[in-house]
Amino acid sequence: MADVNKVVLAYSGGLDTSVILKWLQDTYNCEVVTFTADLGQGEEVEPARAKAQAMGVKEIYIDDLREEFVRDFVFPMFRANTVYEGEYLLGTSIARPLIAKRLIEIANETGADAISHGATGKGNDQVRFELGAYALKPGVKVIAPWREWDLLSREKLMDYAEKHAIPIERHGKKKSPYSMDANLLHISYEGGVLEDTWTEHEEDMWRWTVSPEKAPNTPTYIELTYRNGDIVAIDGVEMSPATVLATLNRIGGENGIGRLDIVENRYVGMKSRGCYETPGGTIMLKAHRAIESITLDREVAHLKDELMPKYASLIYTGYWWSPERLMLQQMIDASQASVNGVVRLKLYKGNVIVTGRKSDDSLFDANIATFEEDGGAYNQADAAGFIKLNALRMRIAANKGRSML
Repeated sequence: MADVNKVVLAYSGGLDTSVILKWLQDTYNCEVVTFTADLGQGEEVEPARAKAQAMGVKEIYIDDLREEFVRDFVFPMFRANTVYEGEYLLGTSIARPLIAKRLIEIANETGADAISHGATGKGNDQVRFELGAYALKPGVKVIAPWREWDLLSREKLMDYAEKHAIPIERHGKKKSPYSMDANLLHISYEGGVLEDTWTEHEEDMWRWTVSPEKAPNTPTYIELTYRNGDIVAIDGVEMSPATVLATLNRIGGENGIGRLDIVENRYVGMKSRGCYETPGGTIMLKAHRAIESITLDREVAHLKDELMPKYASLIYTGYWWSPERLMLQQMIDASQASVNGVVRLKLYKGNVIVTGRKSDDSLFDANIATFEEDGGAYNQADAAGFIKLNALRMRIAANKGRSML
């Protein structure tokens, strides 16, 4: 272990990463640099500085990454209408490549030869962090304490913290029974009663959203302005990417939007039940599909839908920095040049309802689509030949005795 002189630790200041900090110092006899990211998790990140200083850390990074997170990671993902396994909006998955990127940048800045994280050996995050790190710095050493030590329970971690005078309170406020992860896109819950797939989630678990039953009886209307596939304004007020998402989270949460209870397939092979709150993301997905419905060519839209599950899987499994994801992103971004305009939504008791969409780039032609007299814009007689040609292969097969009946 003498080959590790300096390591950059993804550090939250909580129990796990505080124990990891001391464990790295003792086990590897190395200098530790701490990195704490503000991704909009809604908790103070500055206290991590004092904790790190108390443990002798000299190089401390606390970075506000909210704008970069939404602009360079969340928005590009939503241009693809990305959903994993039909439901999950990838709130945890999409944050990991940014953390990996910043870990490597700090390693380069400080001359560190290793990085470390607090992800367990059972989850997806270890894969996401490490695939990203190796893609950006192939020779970096990765230290994953949960795969090395024997501190495999909360009690053992607490005992270790007490033994080494790590500033963690044993008898503070009541700890949540759930394993939680939050950022500007979502908050997730795992563990506790959720490990029984038949047990209903508890109402007091939710942090961001009111229950649909308790949401206002009057609907909320909002208008989202799109430019090149990204939301740039809400109700005509231009906003930065992070402000857009924060605003939609607030409005969506007030209307009971964005709750999800699913069992997903982890990359490491097990099934896992999780509950998610993604109010802003739920609104964004619905609205983006609405603006694309009038601005995208049919075959372009269908091709995007065919490729989306692969794109979603790449993000979920940690391949954000892979050449195939970058290739898909270029195609997706190219499709968004005409995705401009305004979508009007009605938010009501957990529902996101599209009530209007308009665009100077719209491909919707009322003169052709009308059920009234169209003045010859569309010759309905042309449809007969179109149908016969498309039926030709089936007619030939039927004539050869290959009828489906």
